[in-house]
Amino acid sequence: MQHPKEERTFLMVKSDGVRKGLIGETVKRLEQRDLKITALEMFHATREQADKHYPKDEEWIIGIGNKTLSTYEKYNLDPRAELGTKDALEIGKLIRAWLMDYLTDAPMVRIVVQGVHAIDMVRKIVGNTLPFKAEMGTIRGDFSVDSPVLANKEKRAVFNIVHASATPEEAEYEIKFWFGSAPIYDYKRFGVDE
Repeated sequence: MQHPKEERTFLMVKSDGVRKGLIGETVKRLEQRDLKITALEMFHATREQADKHYPKDEEWIIGIGNKTLSTYEKYNLDPRAELGTKDALEIGKLIRAWLMDYLTDAPMVRIVVQGVHAIDMVRKIVGNTLPFKAEMGTIRGDFSVDSPVLANKEKRAVFNIVHASATPEEAEYEIKFWFGSAPIYDYKRFGVDE
């Protein structure tokens, strides 16, 4: 069984986070919670990498289409007028394409984070995926106010500063995918690992 202090997760500072100068702030917040950075690199994702990052299965695509339709319903907006369709699959395909554009439009920073409940802790630190719902004190809550309504109107992904793995399986896949054979370092942090 893995030691609780060895749980790893993947975090990516997306292009808007890089452009807003939030790399250091993001790392600072992780380290303040006694999480350890075991790998970090700035890079520019290719279209192929972005395509492999996001699921391609129809269920996932329909799911993001349905989330978008729920948002339109909540705000009494007509998806056909804005997006040209009310079909969840077609809307999901549009959103997925915008997400790929978002991951390839500027450099990003990929990070492996390790520590007690690293996956849940990082998700707590970054806040709700939708910045307008994120609590103040989280990265998204403090530095973004974007929403799906605005993003869809502008035909782009929601600018939410960071990506963080949601499950152990996702973390394992994303670490392997984004870091490949690059080294993941092991070291002791003073006051944390002693």
